[in-house]
Amino acid sequence: MPAYDVERYLADCLDGVLGQSYDRLEVVVVDDGSPDRSGEIADEFAGRDPRVRVVHTDNQGLGAARNEGVRHATGELLAFVDSDDVVPPGAYAAMTTLLDRTGADLVTGDVAQLEDGQVRPLPWVSRLHPSDRDVVIGDVPDLLGDVFAWNKVFRRDFWDRRELSWPEGVRYEDQPTSTLAFLRAERIAIASSVVYHWRLRAEGTSITQQRARVDDLRDRWTTKRMTLESVRREGTPTLELTLLDRILPGDMWRYFQLIPDAEDVWWDLLVSGVRELWADRSLTHSVLPPVHRLTGWLVEQGRRDDAVTVIEHLRAMKGRRIARVTEGDVVRLDVPGLDPATVAPEALAVRASEV
Repeated sequence: MPAYDVERYLADCLDGVLGQSYDRLEVVVVDDGSPDRSGEIADEFAGRDPRVRVVHTDNQGLGAARNEGVRHATGELLAFVDSDDVVPPGAYAAMTTLLDRTGADLVTGDVAQLEDGQVRPLPWVSRLHPSDRDVVIGDVPDLLGDVFAWNKVFRRDFWDRRELSWPEGVRYEDQPTSTLAFLRAERIAIASSVVYHWRLRAEGTSITQQRARVDDLRDRWTTKRMTLESVRREGTPTLELTLLDRILPGDMWRYFQLIPDAEDVWWDLLVSGVRELWADRSLTHSVLPPVHRLTGWLVEQGRRDDAVTVIEHLRAMKGRRIARVTEGDVVRLDVPGLDPATVAPEALAVRASEV
């Protein structure tokens, strides 16, 4: 459990872990050079619960802190928790029971969002966990979208034997390692129950809430690139196509929304990353909604002014659907200020399921 600048949340997180019905726990808290009282709070827990150990280090970042925790862990199973989140009661019991029953190398469970004290389902995660079962990644390529570190339990011998670790010095380090684990596992257990409450911080300080920064986008491209390289090296053409069309594009709409207000250097980095990753497979093939497939194509073409036109129109619609135009058998988007004659038909197209 890495801890950095989480004094508001750490006690809740530790209470959730220590209150699990699965109580054969060794909790290694890595105080990653935190500037607040996180380290002291962890020490206080360790002083009254022998299951808690605290490792104090200089600040090195989340991936390095997780790796440090692994070095100190002695159990046969490994689980990772971010110290601003909450593990709900019974989570580890459900996962370890399924792990034992299936003999899988790892188990992954469903996730809910925690915001303002309210727990809300995440349908896009839940659809990856429809029932308790065990699979290989080739059976369910979409499982590559389950990129998180913290809704999983790994067998330690699998972790070591398959030489897994977290990338250091980069944000979004979950995805490359989770992808490698899926690729290298002989069997993967899937738990349908919610095993993790992922907190959305009201003050917007979590890593995933800082997308407008150049260093954030640079790290995002790095981890997407690492993920794609792994699938190309250790996966199959089907997994690669799934990754390019269904997984890697999944969060791009969040970045596209920032285009009108972004710095030029951020825009240039956005363009270069999109062109690199989807050089042979345009985002027009992706699962993004129509307006964001269009924006993705405009980014590929380097057409910032037109991308701004699309996103500003989207903002003005305030959740209402952008207009469609039917031309023969084809339905396309109609964005005021964007000349459809200058846009590839596939970039404007609305699929039958989206009409």
